[in-house]
Amino acid sequence: MTVDWIAAAIAYLLGSIPFGYLLVLVFRKEDIRQTGSGNIGATNVLRTGSRWLGILTLLLDAGKGFLAVVIARHLASGAQVIDTASIGALFAVAGHVFPIWLRGRGGKGVATALGVFLALAPLAAWFALAVFIVVTLLTRYVSLASILAATSFPVWVWLAARVLGIHYGHGPIFVASTLLVPAMILIKHRKNAQRLLHGTEYRFGSKESSAA
Repeated sequence: MTVDWIAAAIAYLLGSIPFGYLLVLVFRKEDIRQTGSGNIGATNVLRTGSRWLGILTLLLDAGKGFLAVVIARHLASGAQVIDTASIGALFAVAGHVFPIWLRGRGGKGVATALGVFLALAPLAAWFALAVFIVVTLLTRYVSLASILAATSFPVWVWLAARVLGIHYGHGPIFVASTLLVPAMILIKHRKNAQRLLHGTEYRFGSKESSAA
């Protein structure tokens, strides 16, 4: 149990590092929270006009999630590994969404969720990423792509186990993490979902774009 608390603390602190905010502040002397949607994620960072800062934000946000799960996995041993890794995944995304450094005003968790799930359930994560890419290319709605990719992830985990016999985990903590992380992403996208339903959501690449 102590190991789980340590893993949770490390994962939360890693996840809460606001890379988008820091990169824009350092390289452009701007507060990303005053740009576009005010989100600290990669899509909103792109709106500063710097593609490389957006890409770097994406990679770092995904990387911190991946690292959080790897560290959690190495803290545990035996049958506890998957549970501890799942806790690390959940708290890393929670850290990004509710960072202590920015008084809880964080990102929407998409890139960090990709990182944690690439470490926790890689094949399912790649399929979810494929959903994200396809939907983005077809619609240019990053928010819609994020919602569908997050929603599809638990399905891919289930299919990997049922069809391919790849069992990443089946305990309650693992199952909870595969459901709660997508749930956080969906909650953070609730305003985007409302705009999608009303036909007022912005498309990626347009003059105004909503961050994922």
